[in-house]
Amino acid sequence: MIEFKDIVTPVDCDVTVETTLQEALEIFKKKKWNLLPVTDTERNLQGVFTRSGLYQMILDGSPLYAPIQPYIKKQARSIRIDTPYREIEQIVKTSKVGTGVVLDEQKKVIGLLTKTDMVGALLKSANTLKDQLETILQHSNIGVLMTDGGMQVVYANEAFAKISGRSVDSIMSRELDEIFPGLLREENSPHHYEKFKSILHISSYETVNHEKGKILLFQDIFEFEKMAEELETVKKLKLTIETTLENAYDGILMTDDKNMITMVSPPLLELFNLEKTEVLYKPVDQILPQLKLGNVFSTEMAEVSDFHEMNGIRYIVHRIPIKKDGKVIGAIGKVMFRQLNEVSELFKRLQKAENKASFYHQQLQKSESARFTWDHIFSKDSYMEKLKKSAAKAAKGRSTVLVRGESGTGKELFAHAIHNSSARSDGKFVVVNCAAIPEDLLESEFFGYEEGAFTGAKQRGKIGKFDLANGGTLFLDEIGDMSLSLQAKLLRVLQEREFYRVGGNVRVKVDVRIIAATNRNLEEMVKQGEFREDLYYRLNVISLNIPPLRERVQDVEYLITGLMKELNSMLGTSITGISSQAKSALLRYEWPGNVRELRNVLERAMTFAEHGKIQAEDLPDYLISQLLSPPTEQISLAEDAELGAIKKALIQTNGNKAKAAKLLGISRSGLYEKIKKYQLSV
Repeated sequence: MIEFKDIVTPVDCDVTVETTLQEALEIFKKKKWNLLPVTDTERNLQGVFTRSGLYQMILDGSPLYAPIQPYIKKQARSIRIDTPYREIEQIVKTSKVGTGVVLDEQKKVIGLLTKTDMVGALLKSANTLKDQLETILQHSNIGVLMTDGGMQVVYANEAFAKISGRSVDSIMSRELDEIFPGLLREENSPHHYEKFKSILHISSYETVNHEKGKILLFQDIFEFEKMAEELETVKKLKLTIETTLENAYDGILMTDDKNMITMVSPPLLELFNLEKTEVLYKPVDQILPQLKLGNVFSTEMAEVSDFHEMNGIRYIVHRIPIKKDGKVIGAIGKVMFRQLNEVSELFKRLQKAENKASFYHQQLQKSESARFTWDHIFSKDSYMEKLKKSAAKAAKGRSTVLVRGESGTGKELFAHAIHNSSARSDGKFVVVNCAAIPEDLLESEFFGYEEGAFTGAKQRGKIGKFDLANGGTLFLDEIGDMSLSLQAKLLRVLQEREFYRVGGNVRVKVDVRIIAATNRNLEEMVKQGEFREDLYYRLNVISLNIPPLRERVQDVEYLITGLMKELNSMLGTSITGISSQAKSALLRYEWPGNVRELRNVLERAMTFAEHGKIQAEDLPDYLISQLLSPPTEQISLAEDAELGAIKKALIQTNGNKAKAAKLLGISRSGLYEKIKKYQLSV
């Protein structure tokens, strides 16, 4: 592109109002200019002294020493150096003045612009453009044929010669219709020109003589067919890739050179709980930063990540760079999670074989330590949250805690959490199930025995659970199933903090905190003489009553989410969710076995699930059949549960209806209506 400054004639002489006729004559003779710009001492334009002014001074008989001032034209055409080139072209076309004065950005005179300069520059530019255009056309695959206004061929390139089968020299300067009859009679453009097996484009242009010439462009149809084949191949490849992604067993993701996601497979979306619209054409480091797919752009090497976990599902990421000409133009992220269970099992077996002794030692340590904290007790129920806070406060002291509730409500979880949040958390946590050990062995389990205490006893004797729990916590599960004789001995230990081993006569002092649990009605057992009253009061220092799951229905959905994450990790499954039909069934069920039953049902369903999500058919038959029982029976069960919850709330609040309504999560007026409905006397 020509620049204005390249066609400006520099002014390297000073002409002022005091310049004489002789000095002006010498400058005109030397420079061959048509005018001289007249400036002041700071080169500001004052006017111009033209050849016409020069001739007039001579005709007027002015002496050579006369100043040119009277003959200077004040009105002079000036152009700034930063004027766009297209405006310069227009000025030259329309101006009647052959020469203009050029000023710089500060309006100082720097040169002259003549029409001769402009025409020369345009001619040079046109020749350059012509050479460039001819070079392009000679190396183009498009055949070009050009005629003048008389339809004689004035130009043809080698590509046209190849397409037509005629040499360039044989067609130049000849009538187009003579060498290619009927070619211009083709009206539609573009169209398929069968003779040359090309696509023909015909257009007109205006010649220098203001006639209409023709430009004919021929594009070999083989090029189109080749492009179409390549496009079809690309389409098939894209379809193949998309089909592969749709049916891939593992999660697959692809990015472009800007690390934007271009393709993603359904399993990956399921694993990370994302929608396709949330992912496509978004930065992968923003949507899935945990994949760290951008690493391959810096390392340019394929790599495999460590194990990660999402909702209890373990996975690894295989990062693969896509290269072209040695440069990374994209990346593939392969997220493997469905078969990791088998690989994990092999590693576990190897670890067990190499570290058997260490493994069993760890298991022993684990059996004597609390494994759960308050975070393992999933609940959104307001009463449960209040219960957890009360239990956490009780954990700070040394008092005996009695945990009560139906089977499966999580009594042992509370016991573990109390120990872990107590000052004894560094001590051992020893569990004794009073219902699982035969009565004749229960005493020796509790207190241990001396050598030879009874037939079959170990030679060196054995320490009991109280000895093991010294300095820690002893959890007595199912305390209501303990015999009366053992209850008396337990009471003595609780009161005096000492005991005798079976067959021994040496007092053993211990510092043990007792946490007891039962699902039985101890008050009724005391009345019936089945449980010692003094032991009852000794155990019932701090009592925690865990409500059954049917009384906190809102917890069911929350528990499902938490337990599925935990079970995925334990079972090695990859279950990403639960169908609405299956969830509805679980929410409607009464759960007589409470959280334990819910966990068992989910474990069974996740084991049998085949589609990545739990379906209704994966649930146990007994659960489904119970839900299909007559509606009246369902209503009755719901009313019984509601009535029980209201009674319990009123008991816990000592009949305070405002507190009971708050505990139940309903309004006070709603509670009054239900009291009236069930005819309760309060």
